[in-house]
Formats: sequence, C-alpha cells, structure tokens
Amino acid sequence: MTLTKDTVIETIREKVGFPVKEAKEILEMMLEEVKQKLEEGKEVKISGFGKWTVKEKKMRPGRNPHTGEKIQITARRVVTFHASDKLRGSVNKEP
Repeated sequence: MTLTKDTVIETIREKVGFPVKEAKEILEMMLEEVKQKLEEGKEVKISGFGKWTVKEKKMRPGRNPHTGEKIQITARRVVTFHASDKLRGSVNKEP
C-alpha cells in the first residue's frame, strides 16, 4: 500500500482529532517548508527519520539507451535522502 497525502491527513485527523481541513493545512505547510529549504540548497533533517540533501550534478557525457547515440547530460540538482540509523533499525526490525 502506498502512503499518500490523503492517508497522512486521515491519520492526523484520527490521532489528533483535527478537522480534515486543518490536518491538510498542517501537512501542506510542512511539505512546503521542506520544499523551500531544498530549493534554497539547504539540507532538511528530521531527527530519528532521515536527512534530505541537494547535490549538484555536473554536465557529463551519456548515451541514449534505446539508440546508443552519445548525448550530453545537462547539469542539474538532485535531491537525495539518507535514512537515520534509528529508521534503518526500525525497518530491519532491530531491537
């Protein structure tokens, strides 16, 4: 099962008792804050969960996998996520 925004909103509503509208606003504000920090090139760390960082990728040669044609892959920024040790342990059911 995929975790969706609607699922998170429903969980907030059930566990905290907020109306759907308020739960949605809280989630949207949090996601917008994360997005803004990443756009600024800053890292976002949530203790016990993980860290998102933005990495700069330089322009480099590449190849079209369908045609084999050589191409230039443009420079860009990518978002990476590294799970915390606590999250990794939980996922692996470590004590």
